[in-house]
Amino acid sequence: MGYAVRYSRAAERQFDDLPQTARQRIAPAIDALAEQPRPPGVVKMKGGEDRWRIRVGDYRVVYEIRDEVLLVLVVRIGRRKDVYE
Repeated sequence: MGYAVRYSRAAERQFDDLPQTARQRIAPAIDALAEQPRPPGVVKMKGGEDRWRIRVGDYRVVYEIRDEVLLVLVVRIGRRKDVYE
């Protein structure tokens, strides 16, 4: 049984604002998180919150994993220079 993948409102807007080519590359990577929320190359982010990030080219996808309810919540999507602000 896989995880459900949901987007925060901010992440939805960020995804919609991306160029078409970037969306075409990022969407499959996010969809794959449903089957494997901790894929090879994933990095647990430092700080108080339990957030993870994957790299898709020049873009980063920051998300939370909620194992108790089998949910992956995408919280930020953007270029490296913008996503960590």
